[in-house]
Amino acid sequence: MPLHVREAERHITLITIDNQAKRNAMPRAMLGELADLWDRLATDPACRAIVITGAGEKGFCAGADIGGDLTASAETAALVNRALLKTTPFPKPVIAAVNGDCAGGGVELLLATDIRGAAEHARFGLPEVRFAIYPFGGAAVKLIQQIGYVHAMDLILGGQLVDAPTAARIGLVNAVVPGADLMAWAMARARVIAANSPAAVQAVKTQISTTLAEHALSVEAREQQLGDQVRASPDFKEGVAAFLEKRKPDYR
Repeated sequence: MPLHVREAERHITLITIDNQAKRNAMPRAMLGELADLWDRLATDPACRAIVITGAGEKGFCAGADIGGDLTASAETAALVNRALLKTTPFPKPVIAAVNGDCAGGGVELLLATDIRGAAEHARFGLPEVRFAIYPFGGAAVKLIQQIGYVHAMDLILGGQLVDAPTAARIGLVNAVVPGADLMAWAMARARVIAANSPAAVQAVKTQISTTLAEHALSVEAREQQLGDQVRASPDFKEGVAAFLEKRKPDYR
């Protein structure tokens, strides 16, 4: 279940999330791989723009693989924060090519990107509250900043999936394009950025991402406290069991 990383063109790095059996959900090992990859790319002078996508056509990223290890610790929180660039400034522009469903932590990964295109069949959502899971990866902090209060609250509290045109209408993605044209669209955007002054582009990106990261860091302690409260509740056991058993939770 690796991440595939290659130089797609000069100065453009392509990252592909590949766990197709689970719609490109990310187990803990993959989160660690992604966190380390961001560190390397941040200081790689050959990398001026990044495109990230999912393998296959069904999923961009279905978030964390909650069928795996569900233990929580300060180390786990730090890993998630690094992998999803929640509290870490990042200097390189990232373009998302959303080739399929983008849910949970997949949306939180999307919030760490700068320009976003979606295939026509892509769907977006934050279903965590349906299964008594707190969205630790940044949605409760970043989404309101990026798409506005009412749209963010509808997605986070409702837990429903929305289609690509709706995602574009509310500002979650820039454009909806035919699936066959998606990578060409993303590469074209990356090409334009990579041709600009890397010093200027990275200075602008550093300023903006630092502002967002500092805000996320300022509320991180409360975020972890609230998430721990949810995890300690009876709802959590029922929600995760319902997810794994593919049934509707019963919160009595």
